[in-house]
Amino acid sequence: MASTAVSVDKHYDLIILGTGSGNSIPGPEFDDKSIAIIEKGTFGGTCLNVGCIPTKMYVYAADTALETRESSRLGINAQVNSVDWPGIVNRVFDQRIDLIAKGGEEYRRGDKTPNIEVYDQFARFVAERTLKTGQGSKEMTISADQIVLAAGSRPFIPEVIAESGVHFHTNEDIMRLARQPESIVIVGGGYIAMEFAHVFEALGTKVSIIARSELLRHLDTDLREPFNELSAQRYDVHCGKNITQVSQDSHGITVTLDDESAVNAEVLLVATGRVPNGDELDVERAGIEAEDGRIKVDEFGRSTSAEGIWALGDISSPYMLKHVANAEMRAVRHNLLNPQNMKKMPHEHVPAAVFTHPQIAYVGLTEEQAREAGHGIAVKVQKYADVAYGWAMEDKTGIAKLIADKKTGKLLGAHYMGPQASTLIQQMITVMAFDLDVREVATKQYWIHPALPEVTENALLGLDFS
Repeated sequence: MASTAVSVDKHYDLIILGTGSGNSIPGPEFDDKSIAIIEKGTFGGTCLNVGCIPTKMYVYAADTALETRESSRLGINAQVNSVDWPGIVNRVFDQRIDLIAKGGEEYRRGDKTPNIEVYDQFARFVAERTLKTGQGSKEMTISADQIVLAAGSRPFIPEVIAESGVHFHTNEDIMRLARQPESIVIVGGGYIAMEFAHVFEALGTKVSIIARSELLRHLDTDLREPFNELSAQRYDVHCGKNITQVSQDSHGITVTLDDESAVNAEVLLVATGRVPNGDELDVERAGIEAEDGRIKVDEFGRSTSAEGIWALGDISSPYMLKHVANAEMRAVRHNLLNPQNMKKMPHEHVPAAVFTHPQIAYVGLTEEQAREAGHGIAVKVQKYADVAYGWAMEDKTGIAKLIADKKTGKLLGAHYMGPQASTLIQQMITVMAFDLDVREVATKQYWIHPALPEVTENALLGLDFS
């Protein structure tokens, strides 16, 4: 039960925990509200500082390096002579990311938002809608009528690694290495692991991957199987293996697997998923329900058990994606301002992309999921190699796969693997969001010839509804 016998130093209309998507809540509509923003880490949250944005800046460099290395297929004799790793770090962080984070914090602390106070210490609940933050003489207890939990998630570290005593990295520090390692072993087979595998290998590091299952196991089979085959050609891949021991000496890291084989590398990167941060906030003291650190919320983003508590992003969402956190933020902001006319959390047709190589993007159901759901389906797998721009790129592996309902013509799923996948899929997200009939989408608009979207046009035309 939540205790109420707590002395409060300051009361606010609204407290926001986390400065990722949560920091976007206060706008001019909140100028008449007293607001506290709490951020124990770097202003801007995971996406800005250690996630989506800096990783894609590295990926772009990796894409360029790999394209250069493989340009002989286009009749070009080119090579990557050297990689200025410290220069990349400087370009990404010193010249861009760190300045944005600093500017964001200065803005919130400045005179342009006088109704907002920033706390930069860890916070935890001590009673209903009441938090203790700061340390020692600076410790304060603050409360609010409404509290938004947007405190994100953290890397999950397997026990065998956490208790080994070896020095390991996660996405939170791997991009700031002082120098590029000659070799790296990556533990994990999800999107974080695959993006960093691409970055390091393309820039010249020998990459080994250890995963308990197939790489990107959540993908549709027609993408997953060829992706795993391509990855095995590029990396030293150990799938279906568990780690039994991890050790470190002057030569680097040794990871021993359950088949008694060993993988050696200079650096160890752990990319085995993320854990919601709800378990770090003592939420039970405020009567807030959580499971494995994930705050339980209703369809409007409200806590299922505690009045005045809201949550969004990784700490509560079923989707650990920045674009979803932003959309949830907009819903929660609306609901805070319009309690009599609330919006549901927007969880329909959620797309995702993996900025590895080949690039991958998807939305909706896989073929297996569509069949399990009882749909009669039309399916088309279209190769990039069969359209003119695919010829120009000499692409041999790219595919677009569309899945539609035979009765209604509605798109059930779209899956792309290849160049520009994250861009190409946007048209199919629109088709799903506006409930369009794919039997008309291909023929009622122009498709610029010979641009790459023709791979989508041909996939649509290839769906068999007979």
